[in-house]
Amino acid sequence: MYITCLDLEGVLVPEIWIAFAEASGIPELRKTTRDEPDYDKLMKYRLAILKEHNLGLKEIQEVIATIDPMPGAKEFLDELRSLCQVIIISDTFTQFAAPLMKKLGMPTIFCNSLEVGETGEITGYKMRIANSKLSTVKALQSIGFETIASGDSYNDLGMIKASKAGFLFKSTDKIKADNPDLPAFENYDELMQAIKNAMD
Repeated sequence: MYITCLDLEGVLVPEIWIAFAEASGIPELRKTTRDEPDYDKLMKYRLAILKEHNLGLKEIQEVIATIDPMPGAKEFLDELRSLCQVIIISDTFTQFAAPLMKKLGMPTIFCNSLEVGETGEITGYKMRIANSKLSTVKALQSIGFETIASGDSYNDLGMIKASKAGFLFKSTDKIKADNPDLPAFENYDELMQAIKNAMD
């Protein structure tokens, strides 16, 4: 029984924080998990910048409303969901992901949640579980699933390496060079074929 675990940002939708950095004109917010392996450090950095510029959830959600899935992402996901169970495992937040899930046909997503003050200021965040991607894959394996995983960032490496088959997708040259044992793909057709081969 296979279940495919996919990262969200950079794999199915553009990076939310990069889109927000461009819309807000704050280049410091372009930093993502491709650049900073320590997620807690990255989020504290982001929240400090938001506070400095007096920006909150409303402003970010307005930008998210303009984001569409990457070309071919929904079709890829639809085909994949016809072949096996699929869970998107993301370090994003329910308040960010909800409108994007509608555009992707409401797939299952496991992610985190933001703590938001009465005025809309993001005051903190609550991680669903430590090492959420790896922990989730191990939990799925413990109840009888074989996992296949794909992602693009440092925080995806744990679930990719722990799975029966794991693939980098649209990753950085550095991450690919540091992990030469992991097959790396740049388009959905290649990734779909690799997943199908893994399930044979």
